[in-house]
Amino acid sequence: MKNAVKAALTVSALLGAAQAQTPDPAHLSLVAGYKAAFTCSAHFNAGRSVEQIAGDELHRIYPGYRETMATLPDAVIDEDARTVSVAYEGGARIAVWRPFLGCAQLPSGAEDFAPPSVKLKAADRNMDAPWPEGENAGVVLADQPHGFNLAGVVADAFDRKTYGEGTETTAVLVVRDGVIIAEKYRDGFDAHTPQRTWSVAKSIAATVIGAAVEDGIIAVDEPAGLKVWSAPGDPRGAITLENLLHMSSGLTSPHAGNRTDDVYFGGGRVVDHAITNRLAAEPGTHWRYANNDTMAAMRALREALNNDRKFLEYPFREILQPLGMDHTFLETDWNGDFVMSSQVWTTARDLARIGLLYLNDGVWAGKRILPKGWADYVAAPAPAQSPHERDNGDQLPGYGAQFWLYGGRHGLPEGSYAARGNRGQYLMIIPARNVLIVRRGFDDGGGFDLDRFSADVLAALDG
Repeated sequence: MKNAVKAALTVSALLGAAQAQTPDPAHLSLVAGYKAAFTCSAHFNAGRSVEQIAGDELHRIYPGYRETMATLPDAVIDEDARTVSVAYEGGARIAVWRPFLGCAQLPSGAEDFAPPSVKLKAADRNMDAPWPEGENAGVVLADQPHGFNLAGVVADAFDRKTYGEGTETTAVLVVRDGVIIAEKYRDGFDAHTPQRTWSVAKSIAATVIGAAVEDGIIAVDEPAGLKVWSAPGDPRGAITLENLLHMSSGLTSPHAGNRTDDVYFGGGRVVDHAITNRLAAEPGTHWRYANNDTMAAMRALREALNNDRKFLEYPFREILQPLGMDHTFLETDWNGDFVMSSQVWTTARDLARIGLLYLNDGVWAGKRILPKGWADYVAAPAPAQSPHERDNGDQLPGYGAQFWLYGGRHGLPEGSYAARGNRGQYLMIIPARNVLIVRRGFDDGGGFDLDRFSADVLAALDG
């Protein structure tokens, strides 16, 4: 790691000498952290090349980051140390990869530090077994001629216009009655290429929380119990785990709560940025989409377990390994807290396994993993809701417990619900039809029309 740091700092010094005007160092650090984090995760989690990463993970990023990103030098990848360093004027940002846990960003100014890791063994599975127990999906529709059939609808998702200008689909997977019936990938991706989930990770966090409820470790109707909220008279002590799952903690959050750059790109810790905000509304009375609520829920699990090793291993032992999610990485901050509001890397097939767990009401291979009725719980409308309609009449989804809710007003069966993430990451669960739809992408602009695509998939199945 030290060699990579020296190389990055050398470039940093050259940059500093070449620039007459000093840009905002805080902004530079964030953008360099973005480049280091995404390069590290895409390269070591997904095996993607520098050229591929530049064309996808680092392309069409946050508009406010683009100009600065273009001025940064190339990332320095140390294959042996499994690190990525990105220099900027004033320093370098470093991300470190670990098995299972993917990449963690070091705090600004850190040069040689090992974030927490786990000593798990890969699950012993027969990869030739039929999916989902193995990876043999059989013969599926993919590249048949266009037309209003399932293969045609799936193909249209990749044309960058049918379901939205500026869309860039990387994967589509359709499952009916537990069988993959359609699967297609863009060049550079396949069934085993993980991609960042962004906020789809929130629904995976809710799944981990559900397993902990089933195991009797935590209860959704009790206070979350975070130590930082436990001082006498602190009203945050009344916040329940359910309030956090419903995005109704009442805590303040920046912007709409979906930009937590200090944690995502700045190397900040969850305990410093996600759970320290003041209370602005009575818990349970006000809906506000907030990455912090999800991170706080996972922190509550850590404190309830009171054992860091067990905490880091828990999602893998209770969810990922039983389901065969072998290509999923749950990333943490450098303090060992899961950043499961966004920083999960997984495949379309592994996301579909999560969907199957919900269609089976939390039972997998005869074993109950989630509490009975947990699928209904996450898909029930939260007491406090966001607006369901835009000014122009477009129908917005409702919100449950870390899942978005759909129904007839979206052209879909009532009781449908979805995990959704930035840049077009979707897992649509349609219990009425026993159907799952996974779509991954690198969208820009208005985004992918999930409602219409899902409705078209169902109509093609009817046809």
